[in-house]
Amino acid sequence: MSPMRVQVVDHPLVAHKVTVLRDKNTPSPVFRQLTDELVTLLAYEATREVRTEQITVETPVATTVGTAFAKPTPLVVPILRAGLGMLEGMTRLVPTAEVGFLGMARNEETLDIITYAERLPDDLTGRQVFVVDPMLATGGTLVESIKYLFDRGADSVTCICLIAAPEGIARLEQAHGDNDRVHLVIAALDDGLTPEAYITPGLGDAGDRLYGLAE
Repeated sequence: MSPMRVQVVDHPLVAHKVTVLRDKNTPSPVFRQLTDELVTLLAYEATREVRTEQITVETPVATTVGTAFAKPTPLVVPILRAGLGMLEGMTRLVPTAEVGFLGMARNEETLDIITYAERLPDDLTGRQVFVVDPMLATGGTLVESIKYLFDRGADSVTCICLIAAPEGIARLEQAHGDNDRVHLVIAALDDGLTPEAYITPGLGDAGDRLYGLAE
């Protein structure tokens, strides 16, 4: 089996927007706008292998053959809460996609990942799923999310993150590295994690900077 694919999107527009996101003085409204724009750029790469089919359309001049998303349509799944800030950028690019939600958190006593919220189709057989979550830090939440989606029958899972730490990617590769149906698309690969498991240099707490609220 082919390995999991990791793609760092190398583009000047992506690098510029990441730089402004990193700035601690960037206010929440600008942070939200830039996140939205950045997700759309990442989604352009992440959807390169989305399944399509040919359809016939009538132009004002003639009949021609065009391209449409194949059934079943893609499913976009933001990881609550910060992933919601990436949802609009995805659905703007893939407006016919369906949207599900997944909320996962770490039990501070057992360190296990627990699912506290879920709104997904019961059967994901044949579905191409696009998971959006701003930060890939330790990787625990994303690893469990991918497993959860495959257990539901997902055909493939593409994860779109703004920033990733090497530790998070390593954990993802340990769990799903031999699965070519897993694809990670990121805007930047950072240096590592602080003792408190924050990505460094990072951009702080994405949820707080998007919404201005404490976790």
